[in-house]
Amino acid sequence: QVSLQMQPAFGLRREESIKIRPQWADRGDRLFLMDSWTKGGRAREIPIRTAAQRQLLDEAKKFAGRGSLIPKTMTYKQQMNRFKAQCTAAGINHVHGHRHHYAQQRYRELTGRACPAQGGLTRKQLSREQRNIDREARLTISAELGHYRAEIVSQYCGV
Repeated sequence: QVSLQMQPAFGLRREESIKIRPQWADRGDRLFLMDSWTKGGRAREIPIRTAAQRQLLDEAKKFAGRGSLIPKTMTYKQQMNRFKAQCTAAGINHVHGHRHHYAQQRYRELTGRACPAQGGLTRKQLSREQRNIDREARLTISAELGHYRAEIVSQYCGV
């Protein structure tokens, strides 16, 4: 359950939400993801911006102790299979959508408006100043999601 909640709260991939060692990753004002937990082996930082994120991270730390969210009696593969089975049993089929939620929420925070995927202005409708803000927001979101290319954010937020 904690792994699943970490995904929309921090924009984590499924694998990252299972492998994370919350005690180690918590850097006070940001969450640090080690390269061995991430796709492509790129370490990254995600800001801790809200009280809800802080509360969830503290809960994850309490649950995991000094380890990861994989129980000591299980391997990563066993925990992944358990995670998938529990999501299916709960009717949750597309957990990647949690990253979309994170990206869209961050877009709103960074730009002050909804993204195109949520009915906001499209890139063509933006003023020059708004386009600059849009580009900076997409670069920030891309880095937080571990992509490092603004174009990828179009998959989450629209064009």
